[in-house]
Amino acid sequence: MIRKSFLFAAATMGLAAPASAHNAWLLPSTTVLSDTGQSVTVDMGASTAPFEANHAALPAENVKVWAPDGTMGKVENAARGRYRSTFDVKIDKPGTWRIGMENNTIAGMFKVDGETWMVGRRRGPAPTAESRPIMTPAVKPSAPPATPGGRPQIDPSRMVASVDEIPAGATDLELTETTGRNEFFVSAGEPSEVLFKPANKGLEFAPVTLPTDLVANEPGQFRFLVDGKPAAGLEVEVIPGGRRYREADQTQKLKTDGQGLLTVNWPGAGFYWLNASHSDDKPSHPKAAKRRMTYTATLEVLAP
Repeated sequence: MIRKSFLFAAATMGLAAPASAHNAWLLPSTTVLSDTGQSVTVDMGASTAPFEANHAALPAENVKVWAPDGTMGKVENAARGRYRSTFDVKIDKPGTWRIGMENNTIAGMFKVDGETWMVGRRRGPAPTAESRPIMTPAVKPSAPPATPGGRPQIDPSRMVASVDEIPAGATDLELTETTGRNEFFVSAGEPSEVLFKPANKGLEFAPVTLPTDLVANEPGQFRFLVDGKPAAGLEVEVIPGGRRYREADQTQKLKTDGQGLLTVNWPGAGFYWLNASHSDDKPSHPKAAKRRMTYTATLEVLAP
């Protein structure tokens, strides 16, 4: 079963975190344009069902825009409401654009002089050799669970902002490197494939069927890679938009084959939310022991 890719509090910072009832999504007005000189308007938010603005907005300042030639575009006319944010992207170059959020973070716990600290959003001084923590540990033994899942409350004065602030004498490091992307694609005129060239790092989406060439009566095929190698047996969840108007949500839970290839049959035209995640023990940072990777895409499937 796919674990949800964005915890809302983490998603607002551009992170991809597991075990949440709310999914982060980007919903463009269109993904196929006949030519340049036009703009695409995008909604973005976090909610239980993709594309339904009923939980919280996400910050448009976390969005990046890659033009077909690899240069960076920009977000225009950004605004934030209660349940969704909106922004525009001017499509002024031919080819396929990549628009979305990405993250690369390290989080977890460690100990200083026997007391538990966390890597997160610090509210207080970082621990140093000259100034050791003298207050309560990060995990309060007598505190009630902060969530129904039983997670302990965290003392915000026992947090550091990044892994670089962990002192040299720290022990019991339990750190996880988290990487993720949440994006969609727009083609103006003929699609291009420049932005799909794998970097051979982390979990990557390498489409066989271009994302802006999807048609309801034809299966779409997408290859997934981990560090440049086929991601065999990768679990992928595909959810069509408009769930409130159907008796069944039509969610598909699929797996890639031995070559990392995923084949998706579309129940009909419309927007789809695709999500994949993978965990292993091959982080790039020497202080991390584990790695969690997520990939999310919004795909538009046209009528034949």
